[in-house]
Amino acid sequence: MVHEILIVDDEADIRTQIAGILEDVGYRARQAANSSEALEVVAGRQPALVVLDVWLGNSELDGLETLAAIRRDYPDQQVVMISGHATFDMAVSATKMGAYDFISKPFKADVLLHTVERAIREMRLRQENQELRTQAPVALDELVGNAPCMVQLRQLIDKVGPSDSRVLVTGPSGVGKSLVARALHRASTRASSRVVILNCASLDREGGEETLFGVEAAAGRPRHIGVIEQAHGGTLVFDEVTDLAAEAQVRVVGFLHENRFRRVNGRKSIDTDVRIIATTRRDLMAEVSAGRFHEELFYRLNVVPIEVPALYARRADIAALTGHVMQRIAAQKGRPPRAIGADGMAAMEAHGWPGNMWELAAVVERLLLTAPGSTEEPIDGESVSKALGQTDGDGRRWDRAMEVLNRPLREAREAFEREYLVFHLTRFGGNISRTAEFVGMDRAALHRKLKILGVATSGVPQDLGN
Repeated sequence: MVHEILIVDDEADIRTQIAGILEDVGYRARQAANSSEALEVVAGRQPALVVLDVWLGNSELDGLETLAAIRRDYPDQQVVMISGHATFDMAVSATKMGAYDFISKPFKADVLLHTVERAIREMRLRQENQELRTQAPVALDELVGNAPCMVQLRQLIDKVGPSDSRVLVTGPSGVGKSLVARALHRASTRASSRVVILNCASLDREGGEETLFGVEAAAGRPRHIGVIEQAHGGTLVFDEVTDLAAEAQVRVVGFLHENRFRRVNGRKSIDTDVRIIATTRRDLMAEVSAGRFHEELFYRLNVVPIEVPALYARRADIAALTGHVMQRIAAQKGRPPRAIGADGMAAMEAHGWPGNMWELAAVVERLLLTAPGSTEEPIDGESVSKALGQTDGDGRRWDRAMEVLNRPLREAREAFEREYLVFHLTRFGGNISRTAEFVGMDRAALHRKLKILGVATSGVPQDLGN
């Protein structure tokens, strides 16, 4: 991302000098000779930084008055003041009014660049902190796992990320679609700029347009910058895009067609450079057919489709995921992490995980907080089964045992073998070779045993890639 910097000075040679210094290291410079030009540029699209001279000749407002006007309408705008006739009191006044720093002319190029870099870095950190505060706490911040489907997913992200194409990320709730969107952003040329994630379900019909496109300043009310403008130069993620209201869908189609928009109550069109990524848990083609989703919006978003696999389809990763999530949650809670024993991990691997990663995080947190035993002891299978809601305790488990014990020996043995083999087939995602290796049988012998017991492997959830 190339940061845009506005240089405001009444002397053309000073503007040219500063622009040359900035452009030599990769910034994009814009220039204004007076307050009117400066405010017009900022009104069109806020730059990353304004370098503003205190003394502006032939200008309606001087530099400090221009600073006050900018800070009034754009409270987050970073401004660095410059002056050849600076006094200590002037610097203090500028700082109190919201200027990031004050540089005296003549200045050295390295001093200017250092100040500019600090101002932009601080702005970026402030934006990141705001984004973190608005996000729900998550126990997973990266795409962990080496199941074939996850290896393919990461390869696709590495390939598509730098392309700047629009991407539609699909998958059931809780699989980590927003993680994929963030990974695409990190793999792009926009990685140093913002990624703004918009929860489409949070938009109401009245305020949705203002959230998306912003509101122009009016008497006594500062301008509100919408999420599209906030993401300029970076990435905007429409999280669960099917939750967008019909009116908003139409406005977004228009924006995607022209890459420009008008703020609410605004007269001027705003050009933007934003990469769009959308996520959805629903079948968008079915939503289009039912008339609930704008057909043109679907085709504009679905340039590169990426499907995120459900957790049951990557059971081979559950041990690694559990360990990663345990470390993160333990750090958040200020507790030592707990290991999970072999019988407990077997139960984790055999579970269906309808809630995907959100369910896994909830179960791991439950185990960390409630599992009996010392922190050095591994968590056993019974504790895991309780956390998964698979048992109500010894009574229920004994009832099942009595049911088997009341059968003839042959039937009881077959019932146990059937339950045992189905458990491990499910645990290993239907992989016959891994199941045979674990239970200590030849692959062909396991096939014969499953046939005798009437176990159909086609009904067992399969790992993708096996």
